Amino acid sequence: MADIDMTGAADAAPKKKSKLPLLIGVVLMLLLGGGGFFAVYSGMILAPPVPEGAADAEEHTPEAAPSALPEIAFVALDPMTINLAGNGARHLRFVAQLEVPVAYQSDVEMLKPRVMDVLNGYLRAVDTAMLEDSSALMRLRAQMLRRVQIVTGEGRVRDLLVIEFVLN
Repeated sequence: MADIDMTGAADAAPKKKSKLPLLIGVVLMLLLGGGGFFAVYSGMILAPPVPEGAADAEEHTPEAAPSALPEIAFVALDPMTINLAGNGARHLRFVAQLEVPVAYQSDVEMLKPRVMDVLNGYLRAVDTAMLEDSSALMRLRAQMLRRVQIVTGEGRVRDLLVIEFVLN
C-alpha cells in the first residue's frame, strides 16, 4: 500500500502550449487594421462619389472649394427699450436683425411693425427672474423666432439674430 508509482505522476504534467498562433493572430490583426485605416483615410474605399463628367477626382475633394453662400438679407429691427413688470424700475434694451431670403426681404420689411409688436408684447410678459438666468437668451431667442415666423409666414424668416440684450 505504501508503494505509490511516481513515474505516472511525471507523465501527467500538462505540456506548455505554443504561443505561436497567438503571436501570428496579433501580427495579422495589426496589419489588417493598419491597412484598413490607410484605405479609408486615403479615400481608396468609402470615399464620396465623384460627380459625373469630372476629369479627375482630385478636383472634387471636400476641401477643394467652399460652397457659395445662400442669397440672404438682413432686416434690422428698431431698438426696443422695454419696461419690465415687477418690483423696481428695470429696463431691457433689445436690438435684433432678421435673416431672410432675398426674395422675401420686402415682404418682411412691410410686416416689421407687426413683428415689433409681437416681440414687444412677448418680452413684456417674460418674468424678470427668467431674464437673469444665464441660459435664458437661447430659450427667448427660440420663442421669439417662432412668433416672428408665425407673423411673417413659414419660410420667410430663417433666423433671429440678437445684436443687443442688456438688462438693467
